[in-house]
Amino acid sequence: MGPFTMRLLTCVLLLGMAGVASGHATSADRSIYEWTFEPWVVVCLMLSMGLYIAGVARLAARVRQGRALLKKQAACFAAGWCALAVSLVSPLDELGSHLFSAHMVQHEMLMIVAAPLLVLGRPLAVWTWAIRPDLRVAVGSITRHPLVHAPWRIMTEPISAWLLHAAALWLWHVPALFQAALANEAVHAAQHASFLATALLFWWAVLGQSARSVSNGASVVYLFTTMMHTAALGALLTMSDKLWYPVYAAGNGAFGLSPIEDQQLGGLIMWVPGGLPYLIAGLVLCSRWLVDERQPMHASTTPGAGG
Repeated sequence: MGPFTMRLLTCVLLLGMAGVASGHATSADRSIYEWTFEPWVVVCLMLSMGLYIAGVARLAARVRQGRALLKKQAACFAAGWCALAVSLVSPLDELGSHLFSAHMVQHEMLMIVAAPLLVLGRPLAVWTWAIRPDLRVAVGSITRHPLVHAPWRIMTEPISAWLLHAAALWLWHVPALFQAALANEAVHAAQHASFLATALLFWWAVLGQSARSVSNGASVVYLFTTMMHTAALGALLTMSDKLWYPVYAAGNGAFGLSPIEDQQLGGLIMWVPGGLPYLIAGLVLCSRWLVDERQPMHASTTPGAGG
């Protein structure tokens, strides 16, 4: 087992130890500064990383020239996995129930930090190498079945991914739905799942394997329009003098922020830093587009980054 694999495995074990330790704390003892413990979240995180490590180990033993690319993809997945763990297991999760701005940071980490990094890590391809060859063949047969392949093809169409992600973002910020998520753990889990799932679909469409069928120009348009409508939502929250989510009024004065100041800070987080990943990705694609235009006789040799 190489040093890179050992570092990934150590990260998994540390998360598990932190989760178990916080799980022994009672609800009365637990504060917003402690790591939370949701067994299903920790199990999913550890399972996803364990499968990825196993898949990388098998691929590394088979490939020679592609090891550098494999390491870059593994590094992206590890970074995205850590961002996912921080957003779901760290004190940020509990803090989000007290401060809207913290809740916004959590959502942004899911959608614009964890999601694109996970896509660049090619997890679907790596996970398949973690299972036995006969099971790999069976999984491949299932994914090619029309009942699975057709919905997947529709959802991964760039325009479909764009619409799904935009709908999830705007609908969950409707005050009634947002406050329902804060009041009910199942609804809250559904909110986070929809944010992450639609973000993964969106980034897959512009950066992943699905992006191979989309021109760089079209991908830039999807990135630009997503940046614009998320900025619009952030601007509405920032400039509003009305509290959108009265549930946060209960924490009036918490952490030195009034509820309306907390809302404005959360909107500002979505508006400005929340747009930077879209801008950076768009600039990268624009530079690639210009290179392709200057070298029309050479096909792009950049390998797909999707999972």
